[in-house]
Amino acid sequence: MKRAVSISIGTSKRDKAIEIQLLGQDVRLERIGTDGDMEKAAQLFRELDGKVDAFGVGGADLGVLVDRKWYPLYTVQPMIRYVRQTPVVDGAGIKNTLENRVVPFMQSVIGDYLIEKKAFITLGVDRWGMTQSFLNGGFDCIFGDFMFGLGLPIPLRSERALKIVAALMMPVAGRLPFKWVYPTGEKQEIRDPKWGKYYHWAKVIAGDCHYLKRHMPELLVDKVIVTNTTTEDDKALFRSAGIKYMITTTPVMDGRSFGANVLEAALIAISGKKRKLSQEELNVLLNELGIEPQLMELN
Repeated sequence: MKRAVSISIGTSKRDKAIEIQLLGQDVRLERIGTDGDMEKAAQLFRELDGKVDAFGVGGADLGVLVDRKWYPLYTVQPMIRYVRQTPVVDGAGIKNTLENRVVPFMQSVIGDYLIEKKAFITLGVDRWGMTQSFLNGGFDCIFGDFMFGLGLPIPLRSERALKIVAALMMPVAGRLPFKWVYPTGEKQEIRDPKWGKYYHWAKVIAGDCHYLKRHMPELLVDKVIVTNTTTEDDKALFRSAGIKYMITTTPVMDGRSFGANVLEAALIAISGKKRKLSQEELNVLLNELGIEPQLMELN
């Protein structure tokens, strides 16, 4: 059996392991959280290196890819310093392939519901494929990179603005402690509603599930959420807020949509290539498997 393991600095409360079949191969998907402890994660990577088919880095990014330019997150790199044999990915490949398909999918299933093409995207720089999908789909977008990344009330409204911010800020932000810009461990469970006017302005709210939950208002009646890495508790929260539809960019398996890093690791495992896959190779496998975003009606 193939084995794809995501080691995450997120909360261990979201741990999950399932066994599925992909292209006739049995694959075990595992998510192991270390509650914000990067050194514990590093030790787990060392312990499992060479014993599993592919690693995913969860709860953190090794870097961000903006319009083919790679910006490393240097403070995350030490997590994988002991990995010598097993290929390791953070989901960037899926973010720039599968997530690029989300708006055409959304239009095909609930296009009539989306009369107002307004989207609030938590971090446009972090999810470039999703950003491109919304922009190419004709959406009026507000990007919350300053809000969610730095806590500053500055909306960004264009692709050009995102590229400028990435070029100016990522060389600095990439050296900041990761916990300063992203909730880790128990902080992932904390709610701190803010930026409400942007949540309410949009018809579609898109981005990382932890960011969405962390600052979302109590009520978002009739909105559409586009996200990933959702649990049953997340669905219950969104349902109680009055959200109409939830679209997950990765498929729901056994009641859970795993992170992009888990799916990318699984595709590496079944490919047998024992290395990171190109975007072209990922697209071929996604097409062969028929993997696409999934829609759930909540209210």
